[in-house]
Amino acid sequence: MKEQLKGKWALVTGASSGMGLHYSIDLAKRGCNVLLVSNQKEQVEIAAQNIANEWGVKTIGLYKDLAQGDSANELYDFCTNNNIEVEVLINNAGIFFFRDIADKPMPVIETMLYLHIVTVTKLCKLFAEPMKNRKRGYILNMSSISAHTPYPGISLYTASKSYIRTFTKAYHYELKEHGIKVMVVCPGAVATDLYSLPKNLQQLGINIGVIYRPEKLTHRAINKLLKGKLEYIPGIINLLFKPIFAILPGCFKMWCRRKISKYQK
Repeated sequence: MKEQLKGKWALVTGASSGMGLHYSIDLAKRGCNVLLVSNQKEQVEIAAQNIANEWGVKTIGLYKDLAQGDSANELYDFCTNNNIEVEVLINNAGIFFFRDIADKPMPVIETMLYLHIVTVTKLCKLFAEPMKNRKRGYILNMSSISAHTPYPGISLYTASKSYIRTFTKAYHYELKEHGIKVMVVCPGAVATDLYSLPKNLQQLGINIGVIYRPEKLTHRAINKLLKGKLEYIPGIINLLFKPIFAILPGCFKMWCRRKISKYQK
């Protein structure tokens, strides 16, 4: 399976840190060249150089704000102009906030909508076209276990992640007959800085099995993508509690919202 991607190019968004960085590292370990894309210019360039030095693959650290309207087209044009044939597309870039929509500035809301919906859809469309011509390719989109239930305080996050999940599962079947493998990943909590969780609580969650290590998650996700899986929900606890999440009563969700809001203050 390691030889499957050797010498190919992968494009990973949100690649300067967190899960995007771990996806990039895991792909490099498999001999895959990596185009790392992030809105953190210095960090993504350093990450790309470090990966190239460590694993001996070609890397590019590209600064791009994917919350801008033309970013998907610009990214596709960059690959075309530089003869980068993307074999693996990983849509990982995203943001998270816990606050009522009415209390959040409009630019932040627009950023989430672009990152989770507009840009993901455009990149899937643009890079699938040459994949269809080659009769091969891989697309992985990051959703969330929260996509299975609406939740106050993260209403836009759950809704946009639900879009990613539904869209990806349908896209899987649209492209399957063309030799393209498409998969959605729906993790619960992951030990990254996305949720601003203190390190001691991250470690506690890891120890009891409710928080996943990003390097473990990304490795397994890529393995399942290569096998043509439709959806990957990491962790037995998430699988067991998925139907429970979907039927949680509104009063319980509101109680949790009040507790989390108090903690954030």
